[in-house]
Amino acid sequence: MTADIRDPETYTIIGAAMEVHRTLGCGFLESVYHEALALELAARGIPFRREAALPIVYKDNVLPCSFRVDFICFDRVLLELKALAALSSNEEAQVINYLKASQLPRALLLNFGTASLQHKRLAL
Repeated sequence: MTADIRDPETYTIIGAAMEVHRTLGCGFLESVYHEALALELAARGIPFRREAALPIVYKDNVLPCSFRVDFICFDRVLLELKALAALSSNEEAQVINYLKASQLPRALLLNFGTASLQHKRLAL
């Protein structure tokens, strides 16, 4: 389910994430990258919402619980941040579930926990 289409919005977001990684490197907790990325997105004029609560629908019923995505940029790109030694299929599955639940068209999975920033574009 990897997106083959390259678009300027995801490139812009990846550029901001690369700047955060280039400046901070790896080794911090995920929360540090959240704060730094929020500053970098704002500095680049990228519209975003942090910790956006999205409902979960089960058989046409909105559940009383919700989930929070790390960022939504441009009102249509979901961002999930990690700071792990390596990404696994579990993180990708999580983002795919978030995409399904949010009905957003695409997502980026960003991992700041490695020597080079890892990023994966996903779409349904």
